[in-house]
Amino acid sequence: MNAEGTGNILDTQASREKRNRVQRFIHWLIKALTNTVFIGAENLPREGGVIVATNHVSRLDIPVLFVNPARPDITALIANKYLDYPLFRWFAEAAGGIWLDRSQADFAAFSQSMEVLRSGRALGIAPEGTRSDTHGLLEGKSGTVLLAQRSGLPVVPVGIAGSDTATAKMLTFRKPTITAVFGKPVILPPVPRENRAEVMQQQTDEIMCRIAVLLPESYRGVYANHPRTLELLADPDLFR
Repeated sequence: MNAEGTGNILDTQASREKRNRVQRFIHWLIKALTNTVFIGAENLPREGGVIVATNHVSRLDIPVLFVNPARPDITALIANKYLDYPLFRWFAEAAGGIWLDRSQADFAAFSQSMEVLRSGRALGIAPEGTRSDTHGLLEGKSGTVLLAQRSGLPVVPVGIAGSDTATAKMLTFRKPTITAVFGKPVILPPVPRENRAEVMQQQTDEIMCRIAVLLPESYRGVYANHPRTLELLADPDLFR
């Protein structure tokens, strides 16, 4: 995969074998250095295209999703600023990651994302569009909904907690706990032509609120008191 975001999506045997080796190494590393717990992984469909929408508080979030116990085929959209980080670039490319230019509408990244989903694989995406410096949820962007609408595939919300402080703990020889909670799949209804922007926003809020309820309160950010978050919290069966 090159800096423009093109490149193969694990389309050769050699690239698949390289990915498998990297995945085993990352799994060993995370197990050795952290106490990472996956909750609700059974909510991830075992096969077929699926969008995995997560909060984003740390560079560890992508590696954690990469070793989830249900979908080893997962890849993710990754900001192209990480092209300047040799180790992270190596990991991202070995994992078949899709480079995303957040400074513009990146049609190449969108096209590759659709290719991944149509091939029956899992695609990870952070609807916030960037890593949260406050560790609380930021306002979601519409890209996740657009992918869901174009593909017709389910969205599985994920809340990751503990990754934001993990590196600091590891540097002081403590083993951090990271928790990844997977919610129920959501299939979004088609967006009508009338009130399109309003409905897209409502569906974006739905995904973000479903992520929020999977997180400890301190991570919920701008969605902490959203009416939909409060409704979901009142009936846990709606989201787990």
